[in-house]
Amino acid sequence: MTTLPAPSAAARTADVQRVTAETQIRVRVDLDGTGRARLDTGIGFFDHMLDQIARHGLIDLEIECRGDLHIDGHHTVEDVGITLGQAVARAVGDKRGIRRYGHAYVPLDEALSRVVVDFSGRPGLHMDVRFTAGMIGQLDTQLVYEFFRGFVNHAGVTLHIDNLKGHNAHHQCETIFKAFARALRAALERDPRLGDAIPSTKGSL
Repeated sequence: MTTLPAPSAAARTADVQRVTAETQIRVRVDLDGTGRARLDTGIGFFDHMLDQIARHGLIDLEIECRGDLHIDGHHTVEDVGITLGQAVARAVGDKRGIRRYGHAYVPLDEALSRVVVDFSGRPGLHMDVRFTAGMIGQLDTQLVYEFFRGFVNHAGVTLHIDNLKGHNAHHQCETIFKAFARALRAALERDPRLGDAIPSTKGSL
């Protein structure tokens, strides 16, 4: 009888810095954390959404960003997505032993969102969200797409986001981020039946 090797216990952490003329960002992640977060992007509601990723994804997450908020929030939100994607890609490594796929439905009162993620190595964002307001606090709702686009392009994942119901923009956005966190958590879990194998018939992702 063949016994599969146990999944690697190597730490899945990363510390990434991104410095441009528009933003200065540092992101630290531990994919096997407990949901602790230290967040400072200068956009309060955005910090609140990033906290959902940490707490519901059980990812320890530290993000410090100094951006050109005197212009608007675009560069800050997009570049945080890029840097977080880079950090997750570095922390997950060659993806040996992970479940690869994750999905979640999350409600909040009248709102309901579905998120599906595949650590495929092929960046792709498919997002169907019709926000009922243009701003939530200091966050322009158009920038939610830019955040996730930055993330998928640099994490190398395929991501489907659908807000199925919702009238309150805060609720819509929060269900999206919570569902994203739960989908990430599922996809990044180590599968004891898989051992150290890569979850692809191609042998690499």
